[in-house]
Amino acid sequence: MLTIYSEDHRKRDAKTELLGGQLIPPFEKPSRMDFILDRIHSEGLGEVIAPREFGMETILKIHDHHYVKFLQTVWAEWAEAGMKGEAIAASWPARRMQQRCPTDIDGKLGYYALAAETSITEGTWDAAKASTNVALEAASRLTQESAVFALCRPPGHHAALDMYGGYCFLNNAALAAQSLLDQGAERVAILDVDFHHGNGTQDIFYTRDDVLFISIHGQPEDAFPHFLGYEDETGQAAGEGYNRNFALPPGTPFGPWRDALKKSLDIIGKYGPNALVISLGTDTFEKDPISFFKLTSDDFSIYGSDLAQANLPTLFVMEGGYAVEEIGINTVNVLQGFEHA
Repeated sequence: MLTIYSEDHRKRDAKTELLGGQLIPPFEKPSRMDFILDRIHSEGLGEVIAPREFGMETILKIHDHHYVKFLQTVWAEWAEAGMKGEAIAASWPARRMQQRCPTDIDGKLGYYALAAETSITEGTWDAAKASTNVALEAASRLTQESAVFALCRPPGHHAALDMYGGYCFLNNAALAAQSLLDQGAERVAILDVDFHHGNGTQDIFYTRDDVLFISIHGQPEDAFPHFLGYEDETGQAAGEGYNRNFALPPGTPFGPWRDALKKSLDIIGKYGPNALVISLGTDTFEKDPISFFKLTSDDFSIYGSDLAQANLPTLFVMEGGYAVEEIGINTVNVLQGFEHA
């Protein structure tokens, strides 16, 4: 399987994440990619190539242009304001408050942030833009390949129309889906198998019927991002019926998780898409430090084979997974399971 990857992800190397009232070293770090690449090479998965530079056209079809400008300029504004640490939001337009973007950088951060754990650093925009290049290159290759792996970092599925958080800034899976539509696909399905709900992807496609979005995740009562991901969220307007959530409780083992996967694949089959995008997070693993599902490494191979049964051109887009010593094993197990089905 062809892998698309950019070394420019290393330009984002945050030193702080807010967790439990403390600033800690982030779970989402550059070394995640090293473990995956090492496993790709040791298993002989296939060629690894760098993406071309893609412009802003597809990004601006998916994300609000004011939000994109914010991402491009936030670090410079933060530094110009004399701030010493990494940029972290401290206030939000909560219920019954005005939804207007301030000019002050502290206010801008809160306006565009959906969570406080994700700091913005020098190099964040460059890394996020490079990650979109990876996704868009992979989408362009899917016309010649039956499956492609976009090894994206930073991840993207929490990035909404105009909000960042959950380590995500630009939504790689959404951009890949839009690119496939622009290349001629009539319908695309996105299946998010990351432990956390793909709230950003849901937000982007919630009123559209040309992209079916399905997410299997920890129930929002107990898991980040908390405020989306309930099973009664099924889409609006033209998108009614084209959004499906399978929210599962703490301690869920592979059996019930796989049942949700099979239901998802049945829905995808009935939708009849021209291509399938998988938001691939391996934080469903039993040892993941910020998740609560109980999948084993062998389970990833099995569900990779299940995904192949959709019999669709398939683009895998890397999302989460924070048990770094096993992230390469689990990620490549999915891809090999798919290939060997």
